[in-house]
Amino acid sequence: MFNNDKLREECGIFGIWALSGEDIDPIRATHTALYCLQHRGQEACGIAANDRGVINCTKGLGLVSDVFNGENLSKLTGNVVLGHVRYATKADNDHFSAQPIVISHMKGNLAIAHNGMITNAPILRAELEQKGCVFHTRTDGEIIAYLIVAERLNSSSIEEAVQKACARLEGAYSLLVMSPRKLIAVRDPHGFRPLCMGTLDGSPVFSSESCAFNAIGAKLVRDVKPGELILVENGVLRSIDMAINTCRSSLCVFEYVYFARPDSVIDSLSVDLARQRMGEFLADEYPVEADVVIGVPDSGLSAAVGYAKRSGIPYGVGFIKNRYITRTFIQPTQRDRENAVRLKLNAMASEVYGKRVVMVDDSVVRGTTVARIVSLLREAGATEVHMRIASPPFVAPCYYGTDVPDKKMLPAANHSIEEMKNIFGVDSLGFLSMNALEVIAKSCSLDFCTSCFTGDYPVVPKNDGPISKYERKLD
Repeated sequence: MFNNDKLREECGIFGIWALSGEDIDPIRATHTALYCLQHRGQEACGIAANDRGVINCTKGLGLVSDVFNGENLSKLTGNVVLGHVRYATKADNDHFSAQPIVISHMKGNLAIAHNGMITNAPILRAELEQKGCVFHTRTDGEIIAYLIVAERLNSSSIEEAVQKACARLEGAYSLLVMSPRKLIAVRDPHGFRPLCMGTLDGSPVFSSESCAFNAIGAKLVRDVKPGELILVENGVLRSIDMAINTCRSSLCVFEYVYFARPDSVIDSLSVDLARQRMGEFLADEYPVEADVVIGVPDSGLSAAVGYAKRSGIPYGVGFIKNRYITRTFIQPTQRDRENAVRLKLNAMASEVYGKRVVMVDDSVVRGTTVARIVSLLREAGATEVHMRIASPPFVAPCYYGTDVPDKKMLPAANHSIEEMKNIFGVDSLGFLSMNALEVIAKSCSLDFCTSCFTGDYPVVPKNDGPISKYERKLD
């Protein structure tokens, strides 16, 4: 959210198979959907279109509005289309790393859009390089694409090749794969990352979040199940169970805490309602005498509403957010990042002056700008600031597609609640309990992955191994 102080999602994906004879422009629909998924990735984006087996792609660095215009959109034709918005979790933010990835091989063309992170990627990449594969990027998506191609050479169909490739993947992956004649949607057996299916005038559509369906007039049908492969051929859908066994489902809890848009429904649970319930539990667990409840934009707002409703304390708009500064507005030093908070946020003195304020935020990851945000309220005249966090303390790195830093950079992993209260300069500090998350999870069709709060990982991460000789500077 603000200046690298929050988690960032790796990407969002969208796909459509437009039935012939229907009044649907799949290119425009994909373009519109990517705007709705922009919050999931703001560093690169792309659209790949299949025109009777020929796949063309336009992609580049920047926001959807930066990369696409009427001219390059008009050059894309076809009835099967993939879209992707990306945030780079690694140092690979270049044009080549933008997705969808499009490659040609002996049996045709292939395009792939990926959301997540493969925990055994270094091992798979080394194996592929030993067989002569030449990589242009350091993305997991390229590894997956090459695995599929390798399996396709010895498989009777693309869906069989995708199943064989997925059987070798560990970690998080929601995939859309497009071949000359088919569109495939896949979700990893744990269900780490969301993927849902809808219909637009009878045409199948897929998206990381259901909010994209609302914008194009599509209807949500259901979520893709963990371990499920959905094949679309000639507009007809077929579900295939990949039979990859796991102990339990593990949907990333941060989809509800921070990543997803509040108007999305993920695995049967409304994101907005989940956040409001988090706020309600916070009010029960950490009551305080105060005059106004405010939320830190944007993902803290729903939780603040829930806290206000349950506590009976009036809700107020405590901050105004500058929406014309994006995550691409990067500051080189910590001082610059702290000062930039003023460019992104301004406290509303009319709401907080002379008042005891409950400030609700979604999470504390690095905590690098929390004190600065609190100081904005103090300067605006707040007499007390009580901070409430709508998630448990963040104590462990994530290996499934978010840019969680080293454990040394996580304040909750290195300080007590009392110490963090003093560091942030607040009068009191409360984090949502794990028990509350378990209650909220009962409304979801999947179990939550809470590794970042517990350090208990459903998929054991693999060691990244030594730095590649191609990435090591010469002496």
